[in-house]
Amino acid sequence: MAGLEDQIKELEDELQRTPYNKATSKHIGRVKAKIAKLRDEAVTRAMKAGGGGEGYSVKKSGDATVVLVGFPSTGKSTLLNTLTGTKSEVAAYAFTTLTVVPGAMEHKGAKIQILDIPGLIAGAAMGKGKGKEVIGVVRGADMIVILVDVFNSRHVDVLMKELYDAGIRINRRKPDITIKKTAYGGVRMNHVGVLDLDLEEVRSILSENKMMNAEVLIRGNATQDDLIDAMLGNRVYVPAFIAVNKVDLVDEAAKNAIVEDLTRRFSEIPLLISAHTGYHMEEMKDEIYNQLGFMRIFLKPQSGAADLEEPLIIRSGSTVEEVCRKLHRDFVNKFRFARVWGHSVKHPGQRVGLPHKLKEGDLLSIIIEHGG
Repeated sequence: MAGLEDQIKELEDELQRTPYNKATSKHIGRVKAKIAKLRDEAVTRAMKAGGGGEGYSVKKSGDATVVLVGFPSTGKSTLLNTLTGTKSEVAAYAFTTLTVVPGAMEHKGAKIQILDIPGLIAGAAMGKGKGKEVIGVVRGADMIVILVDVFNSRHVDVLMKELYDAGIRINRRKPDITIKKTAYGGVRMNHVGVLDLDLEEVRSILSENKMMNAEVLIRGNATQDDLIDAMLGNRVYVPAFIAVNKVDLVDEAAKNAIVEDLTRRFSEIPLLISAHTGYHMEEMKDEIYNQLGFMRIFLKPQSGAADLEEPLIIRSGSTVEEVCRKLHRDFVNKFRFARVWGHSVKHPGQRVGLPHKLKEGDLLSIIIEHGG
């Protein structure tokens, strides 16, 4: 592992020394691709070394899973206890949590699983500490809360780097890039919209993955890093927000300075909380709910009144098919059609199929085949 880390460090130093311009862009793309491949290899080795430890295989439950990511002793266990009532061991020393502790939070009708994981440390993506097990859990989450305490807000930088190195992309949309290997013809590129990348950069990056013949389609703009991510194909794109804990221990001036610093560096206003006193806990629940992109729909039996008391919680952009799968595994196979009342249709009670996308507040009636 040390050998890989040394190679990565040398290449990163080379990047730092190389000014970016049109003449150097091809070389920079190749170096970035080399770093990404080496880092992937290092992470893969770390994940395989020893496998996942006891307590790290957590069955997902509820409408979504949120993981608390932070250094040891930032208050993750206290926050889990406050949000969910789960009794996770709390102590004033590092590495209290040695396994993943799940809890369940209900908010606005949604059942949200919250996971308290061992603290990340620098080098976690390469397997240091409990890095290999922790990263595996984070990659499977629907959302991340990046938690730092009020005295160590600079830890955000380290946490962001560890997540990035592990192939986790925070608050970024997946680039619309298709790379198809071909038998001959070299690398050919098509794009829709304005694109800053040129063909030589694309060729140099793909060559690091031994792709000498390929068709590349890019919709929208894309960076070298986006192309490398698409080439490797193992990135996960997860929403997240920054929460600063233990703010009850500092004055208003210190709070304002932290907010200003983090907002400037990450273009995001952090949420100031105190898990110990309960400060801003309702705001935190709202933020989790909103970041997960939930929406409510209401169900109407084929013959009977609609249930307007208990909505079904689904993710924004969900289709009728996804609702069917959520309700019962046989609904898709027995599906005939559905009727929808609400903003996603032009006419009340409009007949729709499985691909139909629903909107907030829609009323849905699913008609399935009976018998047989």
